[in-house]
Amino acid sequence: MLSVLRVHLPSDIPIVGCELTPYVLLRRPNKEVISEDVPESAPVDGYFLRYKWYRIQSDKKVAICSIHPSEQATLQCLGCVKAKIPVTKSYHCSPKCFSDAWQHHRVLHERAASAVNENGNEEEEIFGRFNSTGSGVINSSLTSSQSSGSLANGTAPLYPAAVTQRNGGETWFEVGRSKTYTPTADDIGHALKFECVVVDAETKLPVGPASTILTSRVIPAPCPTPRRMFSVSGVDIPGHLDLDGRLSSSGTFTVLSYNILSEAYATSELYSYCPSWALAWTYRRQNLLREIVGYRADIVCLQEVQSNHFEEFFAPELDKHGYQALFKRKTAEVFNGSINNIDGCATFFRRDRFSHVKKYEVEFNKAAQSLTDAVVPIAQKKTALNRLVKDNVALIVVLEAKFSNQGVDNPGKRQLVCVANTHVNVQQELRDVKLWQVHTLLKGLEKIAASADIPMLVCGDFNSVPGSAPHTLLALGKVDPMHPDLAVDPLGILRPPTKLTHQLPLVSAYSSFARMGVGLGLEQQRRRMDPNTNEPLFTNCTRDFIGTHDYIFYSADSLTVESLLELLDEESLRKDTALPSPEWSSDHIALLAEFRCKPRTRR
Repeated sequence: MLSVLRVHLPSDIPIVGCELTPYVLLRRPNKEVISEDVPESAPVDGYFLRYKWYRIQSDKKVAICSIHPSEQATLQCLGCVKAKIPVTKSYHCSPKCFSDAWQHHRVLHERAASAVNENGNEEEEIFGRFNSTGSGVINSSLTSSQSSGSLANGTAPLYPAAVTQRNGGETWFEVGRSKTYTPTADDIGHALKFECVVVDAETKLPVGPASTILTSRVIPAPCPTPRRMFSVSGVDIPGHLDLDGRLSSSGTFTVLSYNILSEAYATSELYSYCPSWALAWTYRRQNLLREIVGYRADIVCLQEVQSNHFEEFFAPELDKHGYQALFKRKTAEVFNGSINNIDGCATFFRRDRFSHVKKYEVEFNKAAQSLTDAVVPIAQKKTALNRLVKDNVALIVVLEAKFSNQGVDNPGKRQLVCVANTHVNVQQELRDVKLWQVHTLLKGLEKIAASADIPMLVCGDFNSVPGSAPHTLLALGKVDPMHPDLAVDPLGILRPPTKLTHQLPLVSAYSSFARMGVGLGLEQQRRRMDPNTNEPLFTNCTRDFIGTHDYIFYSADSLTVESLLELLDEESLRKDTALPSPEWSSDHIALLAEFRCKPRTRR
């Protein structure tokens, strides 16, 4: 008969909103081992699997540490209680936990005090936006009807949680009857039990004992303090990321650029400081989606998006929020893993704001082949290709705006926008390759600009710090022949240096912070900028590297920056913390800029 060999979960720490999918290994009567689901509608060898999920509620009340959500709280900040900060943020598991978190924690007090001065109810908006976890104190005396009217459990129909049995000081509530289960706020602080049993398809009776898994306590999804938008005029934009009203009544649009950290690269060896449950893709994908959707950007440029994640998760999930999706996978001449694990660049845009006009795909491997054919001697061609072929790509999309540019009376003029999304080679020793890739991309964009009067946006992870040759080329349109990066050119592809130019009037969006006047919070933002380069101090923050690799460049002759998403500082990431973390699920931070198209003169 069909038998269960093994049942386990990728992570034993369940998080609210993150689907749990147990791995069930089965043995058929012919000794074949399978891992596919065997539902009642498609029995195998006359048997199917029946699943149940239970919430195990103790009669004891439980509070969860706000810093280490897998730990039970032992103390509460009374300042938070007085300031009416959401109770979930007031709990800590130890005095050391509270002390270590104080620099970050006191910001909550300051913001609550400021919000109360401006609006007595404002703190609820500030701290509650991403906080869907309810109270941090779990009332285990709730009845089943109070704790949950109805629950969604995978693809199973909705039904109320039922009290199954009591065992000593515990009550078992049945909460699901499908293979997967998504914990809810009602589960916080309680363990879950998964039960799997083989059932005879004819008699509908269980055959043999049930296989079970007991999880640790369900924890709330950590919620970072929402990042604010700052107007370039120096006026703080009220309402955290609440851009919908402004965008619908003006000719501005927002652009997000974000390296989301591919699952293939998010290993415990590289990021040992990040808890394993927070590094798991099942958690990170939900946290990333929540963050991306929360920014409400009109155009979203993501890097390090795996092919399978684009097809199975990001494209369908963002479609629900009104986005159309485009994707360019990296080439596979160097990559030797599964084709599904190859990452690439994904660009999304709101269908109600833009329509798709044209797409260009840039494969730097093809450009490398053309370059070596043209300028590299045959004897050196293999060596040259080994250095230049790195699978990096760029995705260029031409969009047409569906909104009018406020104040411009030109009804016959189409408003087009060209958006480039790229991820430049990561190897720091290949400075010549990085510069060549950026120069190749810019030359392609120049051709598009020459064929149409069109604003340009160049977004991505350039793996190049401010002041490097690639950054200098983007920002200044040329590279000084004496730039130290040009000393690394074994193939001679950067000679003569005078060819390293472009005519696009590109400016880094975040350099606008350096040009702002005096305003609320702007001095703090300027302290997060490098005064020598006018770029953020960091957009990539790990234990091994802190610096800026990500940029949004725009054509200054056709676009103006209206506002920018605030930058993070190291205090925002909490003491002794790097990225990714439970709060921020990538090792990069997102950049978001609001633009307005400049009025065009008629020709």
